[in-house]
Amino acid sequence: MYTINKGSQVPDPERSTELLWGTRSRRGLDLDTIVRTAVGIADAEGLGAVSMRRVAEALGFTTMSLYRHVPGKAELLDLMRDAVMVSPDEELEEPGDWRSGVVAWARAGLALYQRHPWLIESSGPRTVPGPNIVAQFERALALVARTGLPPAQIVAVVTLVGGFVESAARQVVDVVAAERDSGLTHEEFWGARDSLFEHLDRYPTLSWIYQQGGYDQPLDPFEFGLQRVLDGIDALIRDEKRDESGCVVCGKPIEATGQGRPKQYCSRACQQKAYRARK
Repeated sequence: MYTINKGSQVPDPERSTELLWGTRSRRGLDLDTIVRTAVGIADAEGLGAVSMRRVAEALGFTTMSLYRHVPGKAELLDLMRDAVMVSPDEELEEPGDWRSGVVAWARAGLALYQRHPWLIESSGPRTVPGPNIVAQFERALALVARTGLPPAQIVAVVTLVGGFVESAARQVVDVVAAERDSGLTHEEFWGARDSLFEHLDRYPTLSWIYQQGGYDQPLDPFEFGLQRVLDGIDALIRDEKRDESGCVVCGKPIEATGQGRPKQYCSRACQQKAYRARK
């Protein structure tokens, strides 16, 4: 789910695995302290502020002292990502139905990005996961497995929802960054764009929506989008269950073809019988 920032060196995946999953020292300058300090710097100043030298200075040690625990910034980023993957609500009991559980998981993911905006800068497909990241992935897989979908679709659903959360979080983080850099809220910036709005009368649909109050109370894009994604998954689950059901007329099993819409009838004769019954 996460990769290295473009400006950093590519990590050694074997060394990252050893650091993420190995036993850590608890005496003196230890790996957990280094990672915690680096996360604090990234949270306060952004990922660009994190360097081996900066972390060492914050801890009151030499840069070489850090290299005894972690090879470089690339591996440090792997450790930072995994360290923040502990959700505050992870001890709560999961809801019984898959959809409520996935909603909670997705909202926790958005909150995570909001607490640690630098995660957006380091996302990508080739980062070695640590135990916390794998635990979050396991949590999502277990929730979606309740649907009864086949294994490949379970993975695809988790990937789909995770991708939506990351995309939505990127928009939220970008807005916050723009507000911080400009000193203007999102509403203040767009509220001062009268010179732009004067040119929009030529677009009839946009003008109609504006006149009908379509922008007066905008929907939460994250909640709206998440529910629509889950609606699509709900439809997939219904189709899968229909594939496993029998003919709606005679009850005989219907062989799933995997192509097109699921069949409701075992034969042309049953389809015609159902048609005549509707007349």
